[in-house]
Amino acid sequence: MDSEDDMMDANDVDSVDDDFYSGDMEEDCYSDGDGNGGEDYDDDGPDYDFMAEAPDDLDDAVLSRTQQSYTVLKEEDIRRCQEDDITRVSTVLSISRFDASILLRHYNWSISKVHDEWFADEEAVRKSVGLLDTPVVQFSNAREQLTCGICFEPFPHDKISSAACGHPFCRSCWSGYISTTINDGPGCLMLRCPDPSCRAAIGQDMINLLASDEVKDKYSRYLLRSYIEDNRKTKWCPAPGCEYAVDFGGGGGSFDVSCLCSYSFCWNCTEEAHRPVDCGTVAKWILKNSAESENMNWILANSKPCPKCKRPIEKNQGCMHMTCTPPCKFEFCWLCLGAWSDHGERTGGFYACNRYEAAKQEGAYDEAERRREMAKNSLERYTHYYERWASNQLSRQKALADLHQMQTVHLEKLSDIHCTPESQLKFITDAWLQVVECRRVLKWTYAYGYYLPEHELAKRQFFEYLQGEAESGLERLHQCAEKELQQFLNAEGPSKEFDEFRTKLAGLTSVTKNYFENLVRALENGLADVDSHGACSKTTSSKNTVGVGKGRGGRGKGSTKSGDSIRIMDD
Repeated sequence: MDSEDDMMDANDVDSVDDDFYSGDMEEDCYSDGDGNGGEDYDDDGPDYDFMAEAPDDLDDAVLSRTQQSYTVLKEEDIRRCQEDDITRVSTVLSISRFDASILLRHYNWSISKVHDEWFADEEAVRKSVGLLDTPVVQFSNAREQLTCGICFEPFPHDKISSAACGHPFCRSCWSGYISTTINDGPGCLMLRCPDPSCRAAIGQDMINLLASDEVKDKYSRYLLRSYIEDNRKTKWCPAPGCEYAVDFGGGGGSFDVSCLCSYSFCWNCTEEAHRPVDCGTVAKWILKNSAESENMNWILANSKPCPKCKRPIEKNQGCMHMTCTPPCKFEFCWLCLGAWSDHGERTGGFYACNRYEAAKQEGAYDEAERRREMAKNSLERYTHYYERWASNQLSRQKALADLHQMQTVHLEKLSDIHCTPESQLKFITDAWLQVVECRRVLKWTYAYGYYLPEHELAKRQFFEYLQGEAESGLERLHQCAEKELQQFLNAEGPSKEFDEFRTKLAGLTSVTKNYFENLVRALENGLADVDSHGACSKTTSSKNTVGVGKGRGGRGKGSTKSGDSIRIMDD
């Protein structure tokens, strides 16, 4: 397919806007001060996500989304929402804000759950949570001294404090008990009366009254984190050092979200954004990259066990005379694994071993060679996919750096050289954003390809065709944005070729986007357009029939066997 034809086709299908992310924005209590909620993303434009390595001051277009289904929350947004939830429960149930906070923590900050349980059986809820109606211990004589239940010293009433249960403890013991519990970790949010037999809950009012400022601040941080970590609709951004949270409404079919720190991740598994590959495949791929299984494959493919001590040995020189390391020091032949003392001119000399060939013909080494060959093929196949996965990852990081350089330096320079407002140079930024997104998608398609069953030949051919076309389009776009742009950055003044470059780059951006949308749709559908007989489903359009070649990527345009004919769904 020629690039000019690609551009014309892309212009014909501009109405097809099946973006990578979709979903409806859920209305909630989040606000950024303008009445529009927290960090909402509802601008029109293509979908892009970024890695943690991206600069923090990237243009707002980086985070643009269509029909967004999540909200990024800053710390002030989290506190405001938390306070609003506490106020709502306190008002509806006619209880104090401190008791409402205890209830919400107990039910993982679910207002609906609190209301359902409370109105179903208020007494049972109070008992399980520790909200007492009446004190367990009462003192009628206000003049008599009370004995602290911890230090057992007598104190006047004004030196004694107690929770709703009424158990008396001196303020010094209270302070030590609260400080120790809070310093032990987030379990302090379920703080109870120090009396072992009492289950009365200790609210934030007691902590504010008896704890030091440092301890109170630590408790407030635990309470804030609890609002995110215990709530099934919210999660912290997993990027190192990021303090933003994400409220996910769902409903869009995609779990990819982008934080304000420029890191994109999957809401479902919290790994980096990996659409169109499912979370299970990503988990297997990451485990394979870090597991010891590939080390064993390498050992099986590139080493042999010493015939005496069975330790694996790698051959690092040319001759077949091998000597095991101390203390074994056994000398043997690399080919037949027999003792070297049995080798000589009668066996073919030091650099040949006809015993091995004879034994191989007799079938003595068939099983061992079969296992070694399988390990070698498995290692080569994994290396093939991993190298391309890692290469696209590096290319994406380089594209992110180039995008930042373009936005901060080069756009202004181009505007001055060619006397063009920066607003009219948005097509360059769009191209780089498309490169970044496509590198991410292409990277994960190699993990998809690795786990695609080899016996499903028709699906593999269809996948390699779509992947090859998308990769080819991406390389054309990346080269145009990276290399052809340089001549205009180095120009001394305006040139007529710049308008032609604008048309070409915008066309390549549109074509590449369409290629990758087709690829994403096909993979998310499980390559369902290909049936078990290697032919395409009958619902596909005949005008988009293409031949899939046998080579990698399926880019061959020549004729193929009829059984290998694959069709692409007509948009």
